[in-house]
Amino acid sequence: MNNKIVLGQNQYGKAEVRVVKITRDTERHEIEDLNVTSQLRGDFAAAHLEGDNSHVVPTDTQKNTIYAFARDGIGSPEAFLLRLGDHFTSSFDWVTGGRWAAESYSWDRIQAHGAAHDHSFVRNGQEIRTAVLVRDGSDRHLISGLKDLTVLKSTQSGFVGYPQDKYTTLQETTDRILATDVSARWRFSPGTDFSSLDFNKSYEDVKGLLLEGFTEKYSHALQQTLFDMGTKVLEAHSEIEEIKFSMPNKHHFLVDLSPFGLDNPNEVFFAADRPYGLIEATVQRDNAASAEMAWSGITGFC
Repeated sequence: MNNKIVLGQNQYGKAEVRVVKITRDTERHEIEDLNVTSQLRGDFAAAHLEGDNSHVVPTDTQKNTIYAFARDGIGSPEAFLLRLGDHFTSSFDWVTGGRWAAESYSWDRIQAHGAAHDHSFVRNGQEIRTAVLVRDGSDRHLISGLKDLTVLKSTQSGFVGYPQDKYTTLQETTDRILATDVSARWRFSPGTDFSSLDFNKSYEDVKGLLLEGFTEKYSHALQQTLFDMGTKVLEAHSEIEEIKFSMPNKHHFLVDLSPFGLDNPNEVFFAADRPYGLIEATVQRDNAASAEMAWSGITGFC
């Protein structure tokens, strides 16, 4: 059987463009720090099939556009990606859509002599903010998120009632450390007026709700805590359609100090980095529309 070989879905662009924008219109400077990826989708068949580059906007041009747009300010990673998407789809007739992604790194002002310094900063390593814009014609899917948000609660967590067989060695406990690295991405509902949203305020509010959700209830399992966290976000933000989580269970095992003649009243632990349980799930509204295109290219859940 002689099957015809054809070109499937494709995209291309410039990956991981590091751009730092310093706003210095007053003596008190502001810093914005992004890692941006731009990928275009459209009529690029001739480039693949014939070596015709007449529709290939150089990846170097995409890089330069990111730098040029940063000159006018970034504002938020989401707003910056929306500007890039509008530009490329309106400037080149054959570019019908694309995927633009950003990681945002936050900086805090250095405290010097009891005050926040005007132009000296220290990197804030609490988490990395993320954003993804997927565009197909006039359809836009915007996803905000975060990763590497490490949290721990030293009590009010347990794990009991699970099935046990001959391979089970884990002991039940009603008082354990619960720790995880939160990776979460939340998708805005179709039809959201992005121009009306303060993405920076929205991000800080969602992050705060995730942290509150982690703390509030006794945790019978990380799965339960994950669902509680997502529920708080969706109840507070009607513009968010769904939120996906990937959360490793960062195990802390009680150290046996009896060989040294010491007790250990749940105070000294060994923090194991691997292997680890990995909990992933989507928390969504029951009428959430499917948006497979929005999540295409995002590894796993996050």
